[in-house]
Amino acid sequence: MPPSLDPRRLDTGTLALFVGQAAAALVREQLADQGFGDLRFSHGYVFQHLIDDEPTVGELATRLAMTQQGASKAVAELERLGYCERVPDAADARVRRVRLTDRGRDAVHAARQARNALERRLTDRFGERCLAEHRDLLVRLLDELGGTPAVERRAVRPPR
Repeated sequence: MPPSLDPRRLDTGTLALFVGQAAAALVREQLADQGFGDLRFSHGYVFQHLIDDEPTVGELATRLAMTQQGASKAVAELERLGYCERVPDAADARVRRVRLTDRGRDAVHAARQARNALERRLTDRFGERCLAEHRDLLVRLLDELGGTPAVERRAVRPPR
């Protein structure tokens, strides 16, 4: 059995990553409890582009910095699960756009509720002021490391 590791000895980036993963796992558990257990963390990268837009698969591929084949595969999987659908473009029926279904929108709503519940839990545990200070530090770190523009544009891409 490997020796235990004190989290206080981790570098800031690794610790922030692990906190994010733990938070995502809690949100995913709540989603599963609400009937969305077939969603994976990676689906969120696709969802972020379908919340306020109806891109083509090609546009989605560009935004996710992946091949059109890879984006098509991701969309096909989400279609099979009932979260999105391909529909004709209003101006050109030959063009197919990807949009969230009602189930997809319900999943987005459930995820937002789960994240809000987690925020309330953390606020109750650590206090509003303490949590706000730490959130501010994380925002400043994100900005310092150049990640803010991608977040603002909803252009966060899957890790490579």
